[in-house]
Amino acid sequence: MLAACAVVVIISLLRSRRAADDEDPSETPDVIEYMTMWIGVVYAIVLGLAIAGVWEARGTAQDQVQAEAQALHEISERVRVYPPDVRDRIRDDVNAYVGQVVHTEWKVMANQGRMTARGDQLMQRIRVDVTDYQPKTDFEAQTYQPLLDQVAAADQARQSRANSIGATMPSVVWFGLLTGAVVTIGMVLALQIRGTPRELVLAGLFSALIAFLLFLIWDFDSPYSRGITASAEPFLNLFPHLPG
Repeated sequence: MLAACAVVVIISLLRSRRAADDEDPSETPDVIEYMTMWIGVVYAIVLGLAIAGVWEARGTAQDQVQAEAQALHEISERVRVYPPDVRDRIRDDVNAYVGQVVHTEWKVMANQGRMTARGDQLMQRIRVDVTDYQPKTDFEAQTYQPLLDQVAAADQARQSRANSIGATMPSVVWFGLLTGAVVTIGMVLALQIRGTPRELVLAGLFSALIAFLLFLIWDFDSPYSRGITASAEPFLNLFPHLPG
């Protein structure tokens, strides 16, 4: 933001110093003012859509984390009807998976942009433990299918989380946003801004606002590795017995 302000102010000062003495800013052609207005409106719409898109992607990523944690919590609770050895084994595997996600995989996602093979193995172990057990009573049989559904929901949420690790904005969109910023600020300078303090302040604030909005889009563009990221808090809330 400071760099954008500095560039615009420097260009405005240089232009005002090199302007002819008889140049009149009020003689700016109406077509330039009209084009500047519409360019600003169109670019504002594009910025708004981009911000809404990355914010929605971040919200979706957080919902995926909540869905994964909730499914694992349901598995851990519903296996209480199973024999103690089966119940404890499944719960231990669920706890091991949650610990891997919270303490190891989350850092790998943020720093390296990928999931861990260990997390895949632990999820597969949970699936095998639940699937391979043969219910021995009607009560266990009634619980078996819902447990399979919860395992599938947790695995699907994990895959969705893996697909959301990277940036959501395509490169061509970034090209349009940056080019639009240059064109919009350039059209403002084309209105023959003179070096008065009021005009310099307004031009600086305008360019700073655009820079801030672009930074906001970039910050939200990667839901797990930048700025205000999706949190692992749902895992910690639903599994408070695990070490923080």
